[in-house]
Amino acid sequence: MNSNTLRALSLALLVSAAAPVAAAPAPVTELGGSGSSVERLERMLEARNQMQIDMQRQLDQMASELDELRGTVERNNYELNQMLERQRDLYREIDSLRNAKPAPAVEAKPQENASTEKYSANQSENAEYDAAVNLILKEKNYAGATEAFNAFLAKYPESIYKPNAHYWLGQLYFSKSQLDDAKKNFTAVSQFAKSSKRADALLKLGMIADRQKDAATAKTLFEKVVKEYPGTTTAKQAEKQLSQ
Repeated sequence: MNSNTLRALSLALLVSAAAPVAAAPAPVTELGGSGSSVERLERMLEARNQMQIDMQRQLDQMASELDELRGTVERNNYELNQMLERQRDLYREIDSLRNAKPAPAVEAKPQENASTEKYSANQSENAEYDAAVNLILKEKNYAGATEAFNAFLAKYPESIYKPNAHYWLGQLYFSKSQLDDAKKNFTAVSQFAKSSKRADALLKLGMIADRQKDAATAKTLFEKVVKEYPGTTTAKQAEKQLSQ
């Protein structure tokens, strides 16, 4: 058996062993010294290899596009969930205020007792605060409410509604992912030790720290809520955050 025959036979075995990609090759009937048979087998094998390379390239491209699409979907789902959670927070607060009984009018207290959240003796102050709240509760005008509460705090810097006004601003900014502004206002609320909004303000500060990748601060704030407000709904939310 001469070298051309061996070469033709080797090529024939390689072609028959390769995975079929297109149609099966025509059988080789002559393996003698015919150079045309060897050349035909070489062309067939080269074409098959090229097809396999092209298909692999297409598969790699499809896999890359699929990974990119999967990443986009996951990112969109995460952002949607975050937006829905912020909206739920705001609506929960709206519901709690809507169902709360209004406090009776009393004489204004000194600033250190402002956290008792009674009515001011200043009727204009009461009216402007109520108007700002109604922009949220009744009109759902959140941009207008943000402007109104900022104006209220500028006009009444020592108002007994100060912690509540800051809390509302914190919620409004938080719902729009303006985390630095939300942090500023929730921090202001946290300075009022007796404010009914303080626990939730601390919880929100922990959530902001978590979103800003400050895990140590977030953990400290969540633990503070659990320690200072045990058994409350806010403490349970803080415990949930700690377990994540």
